[in-house]
Amino acid sequence: MAPAPVTRCNGTSLRRATRRVSQLYDAVLAPVGLKSTQRSILIAVSRLGSPGMGELAAALVLDRSALAHNLKPLERDGLLRVAPDATDRRSRRVTLTEAGEERLAQSKALWEQAQKRFEKAFGKHEAAVLRETLARIASPEFAEAFLR
Repeated sequence: MAPAPVTRCNGTSLRRATRRVSQLYDAVLAPVGLKSTQRSILIAVSRLGSPGMGELAAALVLDRSALAHNLKPLERDGLLRVAPDATDRRSRRVTLTEAGEERLAQSKALWEQAQKRFEKAFGKHEAAVLRETLARIASPEFAEAFLR
């Protein structure tokens, strides 16, 4: 099979690579009924505790409407709860349910398998460098530099 065509557009290249990696990770995570994007949300909620919508959106580099759209199936499936903040009823907080914690735990070994496969195919060192580069691109500082 021929490699994907090289394009000069950084955005197109990043989106294409992201779609491919998502497809591969989604296939590995399928037995637990999670997509890689859903697992990312559950991980972020777990790490942040009970984040507000703005905090969670910022951590995931999503706008609030995209976040709300992505939370609906997880809430519907009982993996997380979105409820008004106890101290500020205008704000909403996101929390993992017990079922969400269980699903996250079930997905860990599969996610580790996907990570190992990625690093075997791409190279362990190259994968580490890629993650550092992508973290830099996802940072607020990069966005500020881009907009200058």
